Amino acid sequence: MASKMSGSLNHAMIDGPKGRAAQDYANRFGQPGFDDITKAYIDQNYAGYTEENQETWRILYDRQMSYLSDHASNVYLSGARSIKLVRDWIPYLEGPKSVNTFLQQLTGWQSKAVPGYLPAKAFFACLARREFPTTIVIRPKESIDYLPEPDIFHDIFGHVPLHADPVFADFLQTYGKAALTADDPYHTERLARLFWFTVEFGLIREDGRTKLYGSGLISSPGESKHSLTSKDVDRRPFDLETVCATSFEIDHYQPILYVLESFEQLRDAMDTYARRILDEAARKAAA
Repeated sequence: MASKMSGSLNHAMIDGPKGRAAQDYANRFGQPGFDDITKAYIDQNYAGYTEENQETWRILYDRQMSYLSDHASNVYLSGARSIKLVRDWIPYLEGPKSVNTFLQQLTGWQSKAVPGYLPAKAFFACLARREFPTTIVIRPKESIDYLPEPDIFHDIFGHVPLHADPVFADFLQTYGKAALTADDPYHTERLARLFWFTVEFGLIREDGRTKLYGSGLISSPGESKHSLTSKDVDRRPFDLETVCATSFEIDHYQPILYVLESFEQLRDAMDTYARRILDEAARKAAA
């Protein structure tokens, strides 16, 4: 989920009146009169990126792609090519060279610039519309190896290539609709775990090997290698009920990861779970 970074070199890109108004709307989304999630979006203001920002992108891109070319999911790599993700510049969200131009043609997904952290309900509302709330600032060069909060490298490089795949695209929208509907803390916690162990830290079997697809792994130089090679990682077969029952911690490398057999497996499991959540919500509404 998008999150604001106070130490970003280009923090002024998100701190103006428009950014503050959009953030306030996102924080109040779901309250009476605050039901249009598009009012939480802002312009990317591409001219705000410095040359140092662009250099940070190139360094991260080169370092990760040198590893991912052989260790990332084929679906991820194909998606990166399809949206014309390149090393030479920070991705555009608007205009003819934007990732959105290509995503629209492929799956209808769009990446939407946001000013900072979106509360859960606002985040889910975006996903339900096939829109991904995207952090536009990039990490400081001195924090290039590790940043606890997402930036544009995590969000675009890590997440968006999978949005070009129709199966994953359908899964993520269904997830958003179910999560937006769920008002039971039991389901809310389970859905948070599902997102963590799939969208953020998922592995998949392809070509007889375990590969990366979760954005937290894809965008992390250290954890991408650790997840595949460390003897300290318990790599378990994906099972939705087991995943939803597994707690996680965010401040260290993950000791437990789940391995999909295919993205169809994830989509179909999510479809089943979403029907359960929606049916429960309908029964409550009718009671």
